[in-house]
Amino acid sequence: MTNLEIKKPKLTSNLTFQILIAMVLGAILGVFIHNNWSEESAKEFSTYIKILATIFIRLVQMIISPLVFTTLVVGIAKLGDIKSVGRIGGKAMGWFFTASFISLLIGLFWVNVLQPGVGLHLSNIDISTASEVTEKTTNFSAQNFIEHIIPKSIFEAMSGNEILQIVVFSIFFGLAAASIGDHAKPVVNALDKTSHIILKMVNYVMKFAPIGVFGAIASVFAIRNLNDLVVTYIKFFSSFLVGIASLWLVLLVIGFLFLGKRMKLLLKHITSPIIIAFGTTSSEAVFPKLTEELERFGVKDKIVSFMLPLGYSFNLDGSMMYMTFASIFIAQAYGVPLELGTQMIMLLVLMLTSKGIAGVPRASLVVVAATCGMFKIPIEGIALILPIDHFCDMFRSATNVLGNALATSVVGKWEKED
Repeated sequence: MTNLEIKKPKLTSNLTFQILIAMVLGAILGVFIHNNWSEESAKEFSTYIKILATIFIRLVQMIISPLVFTTLVVGIAKLGDIKSVGRIGGKAMGWFFTASFISLLIGLFWVNVLQPGVGLHLSNIDISTASEVTEKTTNFSAQNFIEHIIPKSIFEAMSGNEILQIVVFSIFFGLAAASIGDHAKPVVNALDKTSHIILKMVNYVMKFAPIGVFGAIASVFAIRNLNDLVVTYIKFFSSFLVGIASLWLVLLVIGFLFLGKRMKLLLKHITSPIIIAFGTTSSEAVFPKLTEELERFGVKDKIVSFMLPLGYSFNLDGSMMYMTFASIFIAQAYGVPLELGTQMIMLLVLMLTSKGIAGVPRASLVVVAATCGMFKIPIEGIALILPIDHFCDMFRSATNVLGNALATSVVGKWEKED
């Protein structure tokens, strides 16, 4: 067992290096295709090469539902009683809502200071490109959101990878198993062994990560004109990067305050998941890998099992920062005045409506579009940011991974001290 543990960091390091190489090669190939092929041929190439990324993400999605269910049930059962679940759950939700508020506030601050949307004149914006997002806002309401939280069927929730619904069922199942005691041990042990089998599957799936990242990057660069993107959106993107950098700084400082020197070790463990999330624009794609790395870091498996599924529903820091930033940016671009009081109300609305969004590409855009509709901001303004949203999504997905890893590690430390 000791020899196996010695080899693991080396394997992680090799995977990180392979993913970085894949990103560079994907970008080079994509730019070459864009500059040398016709627009129609480049789009066709983009469609086919993206299959590599789709295969990787679908492989990961294949194991997320059973992994969330088994690990969360086992985690709750191992906690032993409702009091322990309530204690850790209280700490988790306290952290999540505080982190969400700080993230939203950072986005609100920088979009008002830098004002990237003021005086913006974007030409040739195809509003029809926003239809995919705006159509999803039709049924977006507080009532539908609350109804969506409770699963009609656990099998339906699993087939659709509805993480929040799976979390709700797993919490009830885990609490029931804990209350029965020894009679539930055979079931809990079976689920525990199942979770370890699934984590072994993670190792096999992650070997495909560099190929998936290569396909994702090549696909985007093949159909994106870098010069146009840089020139047209430099003000928006650079302002967004300032906001993300500020959020990272806050998260890292908080990490060092709570974890001390171990924060460096945590960053070493989560580098690979962060890069995968960055390349695939999906924090969901690294859920299994992040689970494994946090346990290697030293967080108890029962804490990881409990915290991560909750975090993926309630603690998407990068997405939260982007939501206020993007919403107010669209208002600025259309000249819609928003007083500070109105912006604070918008912040609180986002705080509530964003909970439970999946960590998948463009999920946050649906919330942004719905929020714009609530505050009389043109929803079609989503079309303004869609051309560059993929690149923004890379940064916010990576930030989501950092935020969840930090939250899990800190709560794990608190539990050790208690």
